[in-house]
Amino acid sequence: MPAFEYSALDAGGKTRKGVIESDSARGARSLLRDQGLAPLTIEAVVSDGLSANGKPSFASRFQTLNPTELALFTRQISTLIAAGLPIDSALGGIIRQTETPRIRRIITAVRARVVEGQSFAQGLAAFPRAFNDLYRATVAAGEESGHLPAVLERLADYTEGRQATTQKVQMALFYPALLTLVAITVVIGLVTYVVPQVVQVFVQMKQTLPPLTRGLIAVSSFLREQWPWIILGFVAFGAGFAWALRQPAFAFRWSQIQLKLPLIGRLIRGFNAARFARTLSILSAAGVPMLKALAISGEVVASEPMRRAILAAADRVREGAPIARSLEHSRLFPPMMLQLIAAGEQSGALGNMLERAAVQQERELDTLINALLGLFEPILILVMGSVVLMIVLAILIPIFDLNQMVH
Repeated sequence: MPAFEYSALDAGGKTRKGVIESDSARGARSLLRDQGLAPLTIEAVVSDGLSANGKPSFASRFQTLNPTELALFTRQISTLIAAGLPIDSALGGIIRQTETPRIRRIITAVRARVVEGQSFAQGLAAFPRAFNDLYRATVAAGEESGHLPAVLERLADYTEGRQATTQKVQMALFYPALLTLVAITVVIGLVTYVVPQVVQVFVQMKQTLPPLTRGLIAVSSFLREQWPWIILGFVAFGAGFAWALRQPAFAFRWSQIQLKLPLIGRLIRGFNAARFARTLSILSAAGVPMLKALAISGEVVASEPMRRAILAAADRVREGAPIARSLEHSRLFPPMMLQLIAAGEQSGALGNMLERAAVQQERELDTLINALLGLFEPILILVMGSVVLMIVLAILIPIFDLNQMVH
């Protein structure tokens, strides 16, 4: 059934917008009037995400789902299809349960494409920002193989796992970030306000100040007098660095530098290796051809050097080389993961071993993140304590000198 984008006035005179399904524009107007709405505009949403007049449709302007919304939608559609409902009926059930208008519009537009005769994957393809290449390829493979319920269940587990990991990292970073902000604010307040008030007494007495105190006064004066230029400099540096990262050559070089850093490099390699292994595991289990699965898995990797290494490995696999040996050439992937992949290739249980490799990498990544966060707090406290100690000493040393002069 076609979908129509509408804007209408309710009984209170407020404008309401949304998407409604009907056989025709006239039928859509009739349905809106039955709901107590006065139609203003009615535009058909066609399969390419454009309205009938060729302009971007309402749905295409709101075609983003955050990880939580995507995970919930995937679990709902997986459960309903596993219960034996047709795809259009399952989507209709989700539309009735969804309270967020933006999500309802996207799902309604997808259902309209399915009712028109397109596949579920083709309906999702109209919203590439909401459903990425991995998601659409997995759904397409499930439809082609006839195992869509099982594939959607694995995809639901994957999206929920990613969402849980993201929330865990965000919650773990919240306290250190808050502690850092408070510490920096306290130090800036001490240097720019407290220190000048205290040190001014010694300056008026024309007392010879020690080097530490003179240095603190210089830092305080610089921050108070030059703070607009300091802020402007940080903003300019951030904007310039962001622009440079959009240049392929600089972005690739910066990624290489990150991979060589002692702890950060290990964290980046572990994160991307876990994502690659999990994606390849899902696509392999869904029946996606290995070369296509490698190409899609490479696209979900954030590190450009690792992405290029995966594409180079795909070329070697195309020529007949094993996957593990092809990935080993770059020396960017963890040895344990390569050993598990090699064992899967030799035993004929590649999908199972890929899943084990993904689980192993995710566990190792969690351990590393927890260790780094556990070290960050005491290190930050030690650093900020040292800074405060220097400020206190810069104030107390002149007082001690003055006390000695009096005696």
